[in-house]
Amino acid sequence: MDPREFLDIMHVAERLKDEIRHCTTSKRRPESVAEHSWRISLMALLLKNEFPEADMNKVMSMCIIHDLGECFTGDIPVFMKTDKNRVTEDRLLNEWVESLPRDISDMLSALYAEMGEQKTLEAKIYKTLDKLEAVIQHNESPIDTWEDFEYELNQKYALDIVNFSDWFTQLRKEILKDTIDKIEKEK
Repeated sequence: MDPREFLDIMHVAERLKDEIRHCTTSKRRPESVAEHSWRISLMALLLKNEFPEADMNKVMSMCIIHDLGECFTGDIPVFMKTDKNRVTEDRLLNEWVESLPRDISDMLSALYAEMGEQKTLEAKIYKTLDKLEAVIQHNESPIDTWEDFEYELNQKYALDIVNFSDWFTQLRKEILKDTIDKIEKEK
């Protein structure tokens, strides 16, 4: 890849720094998509010893690229995203990926295919981190920033996706404790 192609990719990815998510940080600042992607990547790095059988470098790669489609469509919260939104985001992302240098395009396409199929341990870990980080961030944000439906959503979200792993099941239980404590103390 030549330096110009590299810079062009970076200019597209930079959009995620300005793309705001539904949640706020603990200091009430809207969280960016880039911040969310960074944190799930950090989570993957820190879990290398918990999942020695997994290729955690691949998981980190998945975490880094998982929301690149939002460079083209913006962030639409999971509770608002429609099938039409998903189709549009996938189409725009695929068009962009196909326009990249062949080696980069092939690498990203393979990762996205694996992520979408959700069959490998790596894909399951990435997806679990993506969902759990959202609940963790909500628990860290001031409760008055929560929508009414989020009191229940934060208690139920991602309960099913952790079932493949005892470690993630335990983590989800701890996150749920934090959610319940927050609701009881701050509502």
